[in-house]
Amino acid sequence: MKKLLPSFSYVFHPIFIPAIATLFYLFYYNADFVDQEKIFIFFQVAIVTIIIPILVFILLRATGNVDTIMISKTSQRKIPLVVHCFLIILLLRKSISIDRYFELHFFFLGALMSTLLALILLFGNIRASLHMMAISSLTVFVIGLSIHLQMQNIVTITILILLNGIVASSRLEMQAHTNKELMLGFVLGAIPQILLLYIWL
Repeated sequence: MKKLLPSFSYVFHPIFIPAIATLFYLFYYNADFVDQEKIFIFFQVAIVTIIIPILVFILLRATGNVDTIMISKTSQRKIPLVVHCFLIILLLRKSISIDRYFELHFFFLGALMSTLLALILLFGNIRASLHMMAISSLTVFVIGLSIHLQMQNIVTITILILLNGIVASSRLEMQAHTNKELMLGFVLGAIPQILLLYIWL
């Protein structure tokens, strides 16, 4: 199991979570969108939150500003987080509009708030787990969708809750974070989503 744990840090890397959240959203609202629109919006999110960050990472690594895809050093996290903030703002302004994709809009708004808080803490030399921030925000969002649509998704929610623990164990196994950093990441991801639930739920 210990050999398997590190793989969860890669499978549930923070750059994949926005695309996963979008898939959940489109699946739950399957009847509301035609297939072409679902493909279009998913690929928009994937390009902005996966492809562009990977290209930015390659550039930063080539210039010596980051070392690994996990970006473990506190000093190396500022530029990627700033870029991530701008990319989320781009999605919110150009693609994930509040009138068309109401609930998903607030997920990304919550993600922006979490990212900004993590960035601010970096200037105080306080590092939060971005993995925990991402997976906890996804979990709260899916729970909110289930309540909002009055759907019984006990299995999905249970799996997501278990994944929070597995991802945390993975980060500990890789010696990437302390318990406090993991807890801080969980809070930074979950609290903005919970607060925004009061608006869209």
